[in-house]
This record gives sequence, structure tokens and C-alpha cells, in this order.
Amino acid sequence: MGNGSAAGQTRRLQPAPFRLRAWALWRQRRSLIAYCFFVESVAAAATVATSIASPPARRHLLFLGLLVALGVVQAELGRKVERMRRRVHGPPYINMTSVWTFAGVLLLPPALVAVLVAVLYAHLATRSWYRLRQVPPFRTILNATLVVLTCYSAASVLAATGVGDMSAALTSGWHGITAVALAAVTYFAVAAFTIIPALTITTRSVKALFGSVGDNLLEVATLCLGMLTALTLATLPALAVAIVPPLLVLHRAVLVKQLEIAATTDEKTGVFNTTGWHLLASRELARAQRTTRSTFGVLMIDLDHFKLINDEHGHLAGDQVLRAVAATIKSAVRDYDSVGRFGGEEFVVLLPDIGPAAVLAVAERIRSAIEVLKVEYADDNHARVIGSLSASIGVATYPDGGTAVDRLLQAADRALYRAKDAGRNQVADGTATA
Repeated sequence: MGNGSAAGQTRRLQPAPFRLRAWALWRQRRSLIAYCFFVESVAAAATVATSIASPPARRHLLFLGLLVALGVVQAELGRKVERMRRRVHGPPYINMTSVWTFAGVLLLPPALVAVLVAVLYAHLATRSWYRLRQVPPFRTILNATLVVLTCYSAASVLAATGVGDMSAALTSGWHGITAVALAAVTYFAVAAFTIIPALTITTRSVKALFGSVGDNLLEVATLCLGMLTALTLATLPALAVAIVPPLLVLHRAVLVKQLEIAATTDEKTGVFNTTGWHLLASRELARAQRTTRSTFGVLMIDLDHFKLINDEHGHLAGDQVLRAVAATIKSAVRDYDSVGRFGGEEFVVLLPDIGPAAVLAVAERIRSAIEVLKVEYADDNHARVIGSLSASIGVATYPDGGTAVDRLLQAADRALYRAKDAGRNQVADGTATA
């Protein structure tokens, strides 16, 4: 009995067999799989070539050790913050390693920069990103590879200017400053564009592809800190530890902002949730009340027969439909209009600075866009398409439809139900009967 129990424990403790076919990579779209192999092949070839062309000196190994140590210390001290950021932030994602990798571009030969990236990302993967379902191993490898190629691009620009590293830049005056600035611009641009083929997004808007203004300002800040790190290591290495505290403060401040955004965002669709939308609508109402002859519109949108989609295709497919509809609504309105989800299959849109006729035109544009929408989803490795979607839309305009947010919503909601009672897949105006 005891031996049997021990044997059972032994079997349970044995690691799972290595299965190449089980990799998450193979479940991705073919273009992403091809892109992974392409960039990894290019990075490997470039690493071999640069290691032969630019062999490291002893001081380079010292710089590498210092950057690895600083990067690991910062990652360990900010590990809880980084894990929380990963849970609340969506792609594209910018982490703090640019501080150390860009410093590596300014201090190290390219091959050692690749070593630096590999060590830092391996540490993040095992200490900060483990057990996070949205970070499969192939993603970490791909991201690290893209960072390596980004660093190589910046290093090539630095070399083309005749300034090999930070030490040479310090003795080159404005020429050295220009060279470092061009390397930073190259790093920023290459990092922004090389990630696009790897993104899994439902909309091709500028924000979805390149991130928000805050994301890009964060990347600029980390590159600036990378310059200061390289400058410090090239002149007074002992002071390099002073980079870590402000970096940790920046890391935590970014997390606070992301938590604020997450608190007002619908997790399933990425549009505003009830709280976030009401907050924006209240601000718009206050602004309109301070301005004479100011109007704005409210749309209530409800997908017709959504329960049948869940019953026939399953709730996961239903979620795909909700995300696609949210993206469709956002693409049909202006950038400064606010789209929210009130739960279930009901969406709401805030349209500032717009008259009644234009509100109805926007509602009709949304209705038509949903009517032609086709949503693809995978069912047992088979691609299926959900079509024949439609929505009923109720419209209300301030101030004729109401002088409070709740009154406008009630007017739009009554119009929505009139649209459903009249046969669905149509727009009804609730302003006239408010």
C-alpha cells in the first residue's frame, strides 16, 4: 500500500512530456507563425555577423554585467507592479526594459546587446510574467527578438554617423548629441512598426496599432532614462544606481493610471463600462449647460436576437460578436465620441457637439455597419462565420430629449423599444416624444 502511494506520488511529480505540437504558437494565424520564424532567423543571422565584426572588449563585459545587474534589481523591486500592469493592460505593451536595452545600444557591441536582452527577458518571464495566461512563451521570445532587431537598427544608425558608442559621443560635441538622438528616434520608430504584424487586434486604428499617447510618452521617457544610464556608466559608473528609484516611481505611476483606465473600461469589449460612460456624459452635460445653443446626442443600441447567437454558437462566439460590434460602432463614430457597454448586448454612444439630424445620420450609419458585419470564430479548428446581425437603435438629443443624463437615457431607451416593437433593425428618435 505504501509503495503504491509512493509510486503514485512519483508519477505525479514527473514533469509533463515535451510536446512540440502542443505549443501555443501553432494555434496562431499562419502569418504570425511565418513572422516569428522570419524575425528570429534575421536576428540570429545578424547576431552571428555582428559578433564576428565587433568582438567585445573587457570594458564591454563590465558594462554588460552592470546593465544586467541594474535591470534585474529594478525588475525584482518592481515585480508586483509589473505583474499587475500585465493583468490590466492590453496591447501594444511597453515595459521598462528599454532603459537598459537602449543604454546597451550606446555602450555595447550589438552581439552583447542581444545577450543583455535575452537575460533580461528570461528573468522577466520566469519572475514577473509566469502563470499569466496572456503571455505564452512564444510571445516572450518574439518580443525579445523584436527588441534585439530594434537595438541592432539603432546601433547601425549610431555606427553610420561615425559615433560608435557613448564614450565617442562625449568627445564629439553636437555631432555626438545628434548621433545619440538619431539612434533614439530609430529605436522608437522600429519598435513601433515591427510589433504591428504580431498584434492580435480587431481594429486597425492608429491607437490600436501604436498605442495611446501615454504609452508612447512612456517609451520616450524610458529612452531618455536609457541615455542617462549610458552617460552615467561611461563617466561615473557608481552613480548608475540612482537611475533605479525614479524608474520605480515612474513604473508605479503608470500602474496607477492604468488602474484608473481599467476601472472605467468594459473588460470584454474594451469600450467604456457604465461608470466610465456616465462620468463622460456628466462632464459633457455640464459643458453643454455652460454653453448657449450647445447640443449633444445619445444613442442606445441593442443587438437583435442576441440570445439566439449564444444558443446556436456558444457564449465564446457571442463574446466575439460583442467585441466585433463594439469595434464596428467605434469605427462608425468620431474619435472623440464615447462608446460604452451597459451590459449584455446593449451599447450606448455619446456624441458631443452634434445636432438632431446628424445624430440620426450617425445612428443609421451604425445600424447599416452592423447589418453587413461578418464575425469569424473557430469551432473545433474549423472557421465559422456569424452573419445576419442587426441592431435596434434609440436616439435622444440634448436639450430637447432631456436636460439630465438619466432623462436622455430614458428617452433613448423608450425610442429603442419602439424600434424593436416596429420590427427591429431600425432607428427611432425619442427626442420628439421626450
